[in-house]
Formats: sequence, C-alpha cells, structure tokens
Amino acid sequence: MSHRPPSVVAAPPTHYENFPVASWLCPPRLRPPIAAIYAFARTADDIADEGDAAPQQRLDDLRAFRADLAAAARGAAPSRRWPEVFGPLGQALRDFALPEPLLAALLSAFMQDIEKTREGNGYADRAELLDYCSRSANPVGRLLLHLYGVHDERALRQSDAICSALQLINFWQDLSVDLPRGRHYLPRDEADALGLVAGSFAAFRPLGPAPAPPQAIALVAGLVAWARRLMEEGAPLVHQLPGRAGWELRFVVQGGSRILDKIEALGCDTFSRRPTIGKADAPMLAWRALRMRRQSPE
Repeated sequence: MSHRPPSVVAAPPTHYENFPVASWLCPPRLRPPIAAIYAFARTADDIADEGDAAPQQRLDDLRAFRADLAAAARGAAPSRRWPEVFGPLGQALRDFALPEPLLAALLSAFMQDIEKTREGNGYADRAELLDYCSRSANPVGRLLLHLYGVHDERALRQSDAICSALQLINFWQDLSVDLPRGRHYLPRDEADALGLVAGSFAAFRPLGPAPAPPQAIALVAGLVAWARRLMEEGAPLVHQLPGRAGWELRFVVQGGSRILDKIEALGCDTFSRRPTIGKADAPMLAWRALRMRRQSPE
C-alpha cells in the first residue's frame, strides 16, 4: 500500500516492510506490543489493498475490523475473524494502555485510500495531504512514543513532523508505482499552477507516451524540499528518546533523508524510476546517524 513510509529499519520479511517493527534496537519488553501494532496495521492494509475484492467489500471489512478494535479496547471479545491480530493486540491494550483513537485513526486512513486517491479525486493541497498524514503516519510515531513513556507536546509535534515527512517521502519516491495504479497524491493546486493535468501523470515514464515535462519535475522538486524541511523540523527528537529508541530514530531520519537525496540525484524524475535504500547505503546512514548533533532547545 502506498502510504507506507520508506524502508529504513529492520522488519519481518513480509508485507508492510517499512513499519519499524521489533528491530534489534528495540528493547525486548516492547517487542510484543510493537509486533501487535504491526500485525494490526498490516492486516488492515491487506484488507484495503490486497486481492480482488470490490471497494465496498473492503470498506465493509474495515468497518468490521474497526468494531473488533473497539471490542478489544473495552475488554470484550472481538469476532473470530482475526484472532491472530486481536489476541496480541488485546494483550497490548491491557498491558500498555495503548490509545485506541490512534489505532482507529490508521483505519480511517486506509478507508480514505479506498475512497479518495483515484485520479481526479486526489488531494487539493498540502493541507489535505497533511491531514491524511495525521491519520496514516503520525499515529505510528505517537504509539511508539507512548510505549517509551514520552508524552510532552514538543516531542509529539516533532514525532508528527518526522512521520509526516516519511509519508510524503514515500509518496514522492513511489510515483512510478502509484500513478499507473491510479493513486494520486500530488497536490492539485500546485499541479494546476504549473499547467499540469492530473490524468497525464501516469504517462510520464520511459515506456509511456512522453517523458516527464519540466513542470512535473519542478513540482516534485518543490515537494521534496517540503518533505526535507519537515524532517529537519522533527529531527531533534532523536536526542530526547532514551537509549536504543533514540538510535533507531536516528536511522529512521537518516534513511528518509537518504531517499530524498536519491530522488534529487534522479533529477526529481520519480515518474520514471523508484529510488531505494540498499546495503550499500548502510555505512553512510551509520555515519550520518553518529554525526547528528544535539540542537539547543527552542
């Protein structure tokens, strides 16, 4: 599903690979609740995006999934449809008091993906994209901060900035994949201002009718710069999280920034190719993570 953040940390070799799940930097006591959150998000993502079910069936299944979440949160028995999800998640809700609204927000984003992102019915502007990020990405960061016992408002804002940046980076990274599938996240107002027609974006690829015109490249360049500013705004959070969590977040931040570097190295033409992070990037990520310096408080 397209709204995943970029692959920057270790995760199980299945779907939803970009979710920061129980990596070697995660404290052992937090691995069960993080894995439970992962299974919840992964299963909902599959309901929304995998297989050949009709959109209405997907929405109905997500509503049933939401009802099971509500049951698990109040200590009642969920349905028998997803025991592998709501068994561990129910335990995590009890043991760690996970905030149900954050989990529910993820489901609302999955439902929105079904209803909204088709070409001609995408996102009007950056504000609408950030609203989507506030439900598709930011809850993940807030859930992890909750598990680490970090609740202050400044940390939450910085986490939101990082998560929104990661979501946006994934959008601009995945244009060559998303647009042919009819998933459209480029803001309409900026595309219109450049004279770009939404329905033409899927044709901007090497084997398509035409290469991406300069206006499309300029659009992506501006959006890449926006994502980088958001990442820099949130980056000081790495110094507030304790121990392993802070180091894991350093790699998340640097991984997202590295994807932005690679987009720019392609001339911002991700209509043609999808940049990725590989093993060869590991030394640079480690070096950059080590060099992240503490910034003075505002």
